[in-house]
Amino acid sequence: MIKKILIANRGEIALRILRACRELGIKTVAVHSTADRQLKHVLLADESVCIGPALSKESYLNVPRIIAAAEVTHAVAIHPGYGFLSENADFAERVEKSGFIFIGPRAESIRKMGDKVEAIKTMKKLGVPCVPGSDGPLDADRDKNLKIAEKIGYPVIIKASGGGGGRGMRIVRHSDDLLESIQLTKQEALAAFGNAMVYMEKFLENPRHIEIQVLGDGAGHAIHLGERDCSMQRRHQKVVEEAPAPGISEDQRKKIGHICVKACEKMKYRGAGTFEFLYENGHFYFIEMNTRVQVEHPVTEFITGVDIVKEQIRIAAGLALSIKQKDVEFRGHAIECRINAEDPESFIPSPGTIQLYHPPGGPGIRVDSHIYASYKVPPHYDSMIAKIIAYGETREVAINRMKNALNELVIEGIKTNIALHKKILNDPGFIKGGTNIHYLEHEILKK
Repeated sequence: MIKKILIANRGEIALRILRACRELGIKTVAVHSTADRQLKHVLLADESVCIGPALSKESYLNVPRIIAAAEVTHAVAIHPGYGFLSENADFAERVEKSGFIFIGPRAESIRKMGDKVEAIKTMKKLGVPCVPGSDGPLDADRDKNLKIAEKIGYPVIIKASGGGGGRGMRIVRHSDDLLESIQLTKQEALAAFGNAMVYMEKFLENPRHIEIQVLGDGAGHAIHLGERDCSMQRRHQKVVEEAPAPGISEDQRKKIGHICVKACEKMKYRGAGTFEFLYENGHFYFIEMNTRVQVEHPVTEFITGVDIVKEQIRIAAGLALSIKQKDVEFRGHAIECRINAEDPESFIPSPGTIQLYHPPGGPGIRVDSHIYASYKVPPHYDSMIAKIIAYGETREVAINRMKNALNELVIEGIKTNIALHKKILNDPGFIKGGTNIHYLEHEILKK
């Protein structure tokens, strides 16, 4: 087993990784910015190294400083968590060339899946169902692009190949708007991602967002841990996630899970990964693969009993998967609410000092959070400060436990989106289950 891991992240995921390391008897190194000296995982780690100022580009995105911190502390491996450098192929390559173990996929896998056009091409070859589209980047041939859109059928969506987080997308409903939309998206993509390449897909009007969690050992063996429903979104950002997805049958789960596993095996995929799909009218359409641990991984851990972060570490250490597909059992239901430091109506971030903090408890409640009373939420990073996860034998029990948890949760001194989560959990559409990706914005937020 790996003896010492450097955690190249911050916040709740850094603490989550530290706890997994402790369970495995692994020493930890916490790197942090000047703004994060009082983070919980920094205070708990065996060693800590300040790698720069508050700005991410000068600290958490500064590759030379992270590598140097690993060298001076004699770390063996680096865990990137999610966000920051977690899906940066150059970073993964640099880590391994510097003699350290990268706890994640090979650089080639990250690079291939990070390019949306290349990822879709790869998945089509591997038999993964994809959204009908241009089957590659759009060139400057105007007539050709008009014909592609006509063949796909309007509405279509123009997407930046290097995009992500809901940026670099434009919906086109009429042929008159197509050529201008392609040009505008190219310009935006170049400015935002340094890559002007765009592609075209059929725009699904009311899909759900369903994703499949996979684990691969890098040697051609893989398993899936079922699906998650991440359809409750605002501006393409997930707000509430749950597992299993309401309305997905056992046969559907087995079929799409088997397809994802076979794709991983053919790619010799290493580590944790997530196949993200749009789901409409009983069909799955691949949109992208995330080559890292997901924010919402706890709901899958609850219903399967598999510790995904510990599996990541085991795989990186060259060990076999601790569980086979036939041994994976799905029990009960789990729901996760992302608690953000933001105004619940305007969604403007709300940094500041937490004056009072009381986390919820009780049966089936898990809290993944780095905050505490007197902790100062900095303005420099993502606004998520906690994840509340509720488990129950049924979806109804999980919902009721989450309602209790939200009522018990106290965070004073800053604004949070707790009120929004209470609204979601009491919404008839959410309670029924199976809402689409537009439901939060078009129904709940308009009430």
